[in-house]
Amino acid sequence: MRRDVFQAIADPIRRDIIELLATETLSVNEVAEKFKISRPAISKHLKILNECGVIKFNQIGRVRLCLMQPQKLIPAFLWINQYNKLWENRIDSFENYINELQTKNEKK
Repeated sequence: MRRDVFQAIADPIRRDIIELLATETLSVNEVAEKFKISRPAISKHLKILNECGVIKFNQIGRVRLCLMQPQKLIPAFLWINQYNKLWENRIDSFENYINELQTKNEKK
C-alpha cells in the first residue's frame, strides 16, 4: 500500500505523535508511555508515520528512536495553507456583516 502525508495526519493519535516528536526524539516505548492506548496500537501508528515518511526509525542497540522528518509535512502544509486565505476572507466578511447588523440595531 502506498501511503502519503495526508494519511499520516488523518488520525488524531498520529497528529498527537507528530506534535510530540516535533519537540524531541523519543524511543518507541517513550512514545507509547505518553498515550492511554496499547503499545501495539502505538506501534501501528508509528509504522504508518514511517511509511508516510513523516518519521524514521534509528536503531541504537535494542532501542528504536523515532526521528521526525518535518520536510515531509510540507505538501500538507501547502495544501492547507491555500485555504487559509479563503477562510480568513470569509470570516472577515461575516464579522463585517455582524458589525453592520449591530450598528443598525443600535440606531433603532
